[in-house]
Amino acid sequence: MSTKLHREKLLSLFEENQDGVIYLKGADIMYRYGTDFEFPFRQESNFWYLTGVNEPEYHAVLDIKSGDYHLFAPERDAQFAVWHGMIKSNEQIQQDYAPDHLHRANDILSILKKLTPSAIYCLDEEQAEFIEDLNRDFNVETETLQDALTYCRCIKTDHELDLMREAARVNNIAHLEAMKALKPGMHEYEMKAIFDYHQTTNGLLQPAYTGIHAGGTNSAILHYVENRDKVNDGDLYLIDAGYEKDGYASDVTRTYPANGRFSGDQAAIYQIVLDALNKCIENVKPGVKMEELHLGACRIILHGLKEIGVLKGDIDQMMEDNIFALFFPHGLGHFLGLDTHDVGGYPKGVERIDRPGIKFLRVRRELMPGMVITIEPGIYFIPALLKPALESPDQSKYLNEERVNSLMNFGGVRIEDNLIITEEGYENMTDVPKEVKNIEEVMNR
Repeated sequence: MSTKLHREKLLSLFEENQDGVIYLKGADIMYRYGTDFEFPFRQESNFWYLTGVNEPEYHAVLDIKSGDYHLFAPERDAQFAVWHGMIKSNEQIQQDYAPDHLHRANDILSILKKLTPSAIYCLDEEQAEFIEDLNRDFNVETETLQDALTYCRCIKTDHELDLMREAARVNNIAHLEAMKALKPGMHEYEMKAIFDYHQTTNGLLQPAYTGIHAGGTNSAILHYVENRDKVNDGDLYLIDAGYEKDGYASDVTRTYPANGRFSGDQAAIYQIVLDALNKCIENVKPGVKMEELHLGACRIILHGLKEIGVLKGDIDQMMEDNIFALFFPHGLGHFLGLDTHDVGGYPKGVERIDRPGIKFLRVRRELMPGMVITIEPGIYFIPALLKPALESPDQSKYLNEERVNSLMNFGGVRIEDNLIITEEGYENMTDVPKEVKNIEEVMNR
């Protein structure tokens, strides 16, 4: 099974014949503010990666020297059965998760003592504290495991990629159906309901993140989550949402006109973002750095905004003065996997570039086969950024004030695709219409 491959991959990073162990604690059920309202359970990603267990209150120990996998299941009583259903037998747990050794959670201390580890590697201080509370004599270490798991999770196995392709397949359906359904006068929450319906009826039950369903000026709020306003005739509508398949995420964004026809400014600004997206995707291949792709997108955005009269001046000087960040204030993309903003974007020793816009880039490293990334350029008219810029001598000299003010309530455009890095270049898993003519054809069919 795939989790066995993940464990072998992790253990290969540790020195052979060392008598240490790896300890991981699975997630518990979370409740809302001290009430008995349970949040939907979702396993901690590293635990899921190594065990395949998506149930609460499990623990795991990996013996580095022998490679043995010890799984610790919680004790369940009759009351658990009353409220939550059937209690799994040991045989069922063994069949589902195939540990080398199955124990009960109250056996953790005795098993650790038998293994007599020279060190216990934990993910973080909270898990280390759990082990230290069991026995203060254990030598607990919290740096190595996080780095090792991050390295493992960056490069996806074939099985992981297949799960991500399935998440993408369903996401493509949901985005297309939402595009077909949108009409002026609908509310954002109605569009969210349509999107969620198509995810669920295709077998995906867990959102990968809190989706953004934003009409009009709300589309310029980068992480808008209210999802309750009416979408008006003439508005743009932006949907940035996805669900996960067995923990593996899809994250796609599309922007389109509520009435099915792009206005002149909408078409022009949308095409600039699309050009940036397409050019970045064209340049994706092993060895390319994400910051290079980001800066390339910034230059395309500046050129486009100058051509339609929003900006004026020398492009090189605008790049040097970071004018792109007034309209494109977030990073170009991120890793995708068991988390929507997946681990590994900044290897140890790599620092963020302290520069407007690009400092929010979530990946700063060379791309390698097996990585999965998103590419998501955008242009936004955000008053909180543009009004101070119009008053700044250093920035206002590049801005056509009348044109910028006329677009202050424009909203935003973002387009996002999900890519697997391959030996030859990339595989684009996203198949949702994004050309202007194709969007209009779908919406007016």
